[in-house]
Amino acid sequence: MGALGLGPITVSNTLFHAAFPHANNRLTFVMAAAGARSPTTAAIQSRLAGFPGVKAYTPAAFTSKQLSWVSQMLGIIYVLLALAVIVSLFGIINTLALSVFERTRELGTLRAVGMTRRQLRRMIRHESIVTALLGATLGIGVGLFLAAMVTGALSGEGLQFALPVGSLVAFVVIAVIAGMLAAIAPARRAARLDPLAALAYE
Repeated sequence: MGALGLGPITVSNTLFHAAFPHANNRLTFVMAAAGARSPTTAAIQSRLAGFPGVKAYTPAAFTSKQLSWVSQMLGIIYVLLALAVIVSLFGIINTLALSVFERTRELGTLRAVGMTRRQLRRMIRHESIVTALLGATLGIGVGLFLAAMVTGALSGEGLQFALPVGSLVAFVVIAVIAGMLAAIAPARRAARLDPLAALAYE
């Protein structure tokens, strides 16, 4: 210690602990022998017999325990994401239904020139998928940008930016499926339009 500016001072552990508060040891890393890797071995358990509050973990178990809070946070985020997808489904359904209503004469013209009901449903479905993919692309782009900024600001804390390719592909697939589900009702309504009535619609 050099608190007084007079150079280093050496004191005993007993005097130091009596004069200064100290925290208990939270973690102790032990390099075990080759045959004592598991914390359940008799040698390690015998060493810890006098410390009932101490728990021994393997490196994998310790890493899993330290990252458990990350899994909980990801679970909450995925729940919020599911709610956002449900809300977006209603938004796409509303948009497509309004689009079908406003394009009644256009759809009637397409039916009159030879477009089948199946082709009309496919067109509405494709419009819904394109809308969902646009939203997914914008969301993924903004999310990656914000993640890069946050990890860059907290790089001193050990955070690193990683691109979760598997999760991003899964989100794109979910967006396509959501677009297909959202197009079911508007596509059926468009396919049921009477071409003559649609052409005379004002």
